[in-house]
Amino acid sequence: MSAKIDLTQLPNKPLWFEQGPSRARLDGSVEADVAIIGAGYTGLWTAYYLLKSNPSLRVVLVEKHEVGFGASGRNGGWASAIFPISLGRVAQMYSHEAALKLQGAMNHTVDEIGRVLAVEGVDADYAKQGFLSLARSSPQLDRVRATVEASARFGLPDQWQMLDQAQAVATVGARGALGGLYTKHCALIHPGKLVRGLARLVEQMGATIYEHSAVTAHAPGVVRTAQGSINAKFTVRATEAFTSQQPGHSRFVIPLYSLVLATEPLPEDLRRKLNLHHRLAFNDMRHLRVYGQVTAEGRLVFGGRGAPYQWGSKISEDSDLVDNVHSKIHKTMLEFFPDLADARITHRWGGALGVSRDWCPTVSIDRKNRIAWAGNYVGDGVATSNLAGRILRNLILEQNDDINSLPIVNHRSPSWEPEPLRWLGVNSGLAAASLSDIEERFTHRPSRTAMLLEKLTGAH
Repeated sequence: MSAKIDLTQLPNKPLWFEQGPSRARLDGSVEADVAIIGAGYTGLWTAYYLLKSNPSLRVVLVEKHEVGFGASGRNGGWASAIFPISLGRVAQMYSHEAALKLQGAMNHTVDEIGRVLAVEGVDADYAKQGFLSLARSSPQLDRVRATVEASARFGLPDQWQMLDQAQAVATVGARGALGGLYTKHCALIHPGKLVRGLARLVEQMGATIYEHSAVTAHAPGVVRTAQGSINAKFTVRATEAFTSQQPGHSRFVIPLYSLVLATEPLPEDLRRKLNLHHRLAFNDMRHLRVYGQVTAEGRLVFGGRGAPYQWGSKISEDSDLVDNVHSKIHKTMLEFFPDLADARITHRWGGALGVSRDWCPTVSIDRKNRIAWAGNYVGDGVATSNLAGRILRNLILEQNDDINSLPIVNHRSPSWEPEPLRWLGVNSGLAAASLSDIEERFTHRPSRTAMLLEKLTGAH
């Protein structure tokens, strides 16, 4: 990208966005067997599996904005088997067997998404070529070795593979790569095509989607909007980070922002030179996460964390764009690939993801009050939402299935602290992750700050 081009002049527009069909607002009262609040991945996958199991069900979805407005239309396009907390932490919370079972279910989910898209004829640029996390420093290379060894000890010797320097650079030609950590359990998708394709699919199956219909209240058997209501036998809350905006749920989950850039389509010869002529997800082993992929049309999409948490779990369009963070993401992209210095950045955007206090997702049901919910994916929701949709189908229809006993089912996370402790704690954690990377850059040793942070959160 030319130095003369100012990132701050780019509007907040996800690369994945495309104007979809105009759907009606909910006006008046309707009847449903299942009312779903939120038309993102979780709500749409739940609708799909419910209707696949019982085509006669009356399924109604209500969406505050439009289909895919939230994280489902703003993510980096990884459908991965990554779980937000380590399997060791899952084993501590539940059992070793439960952790193994969870990883197996996550691995299967990556394939399940591809299966459904193929069977139903949904084109979402699905490509399963795996995920490579590069080691670009000695401490990062140490983490690669430790991950492979720990996975083998845990009982998953084939989950991760260590690549040497030559193998890593031949796979993704990022500057400074010393090795890498590879897994086959990851696919790339076009988030917008996926969420819009699922919406069309469930409508064809008989579901009704109302847009621009913000839910003002819901209670057992009824969901209310400003202009209408749904009388339902069962309600599903599929609102991810936006759950924090609902009365009584401000400490249930917090919104953290992930910010993304996309380049113009890169010439094929340049992509081959940089070993980016593939559909492989990639990042490096730093603590403050970044992520990348090359789209089907040859654009590099590169994103990362680092945007500050907003007081009171505020979610606003202003928070989607953080100039200094977008600039840091661009700088990091050029550290990976200096040859892209003249590549034009065409899109920048951001979006909120949901994080629970213990960083663990949940799929839960309250049968007495006839409500179920899922979320808190910590940025790993593209695949986890599919798993959640299948579990929610099982719980609502009372269908027996092995996945019903996974540790995320009816998992209860502790509440987040009230303000100002929440603001101080979350932003201190973000600063600590960034400091950990700086610490390793100067000491060339694994960060003690990061070790403490991992013990506190369980995240990895």
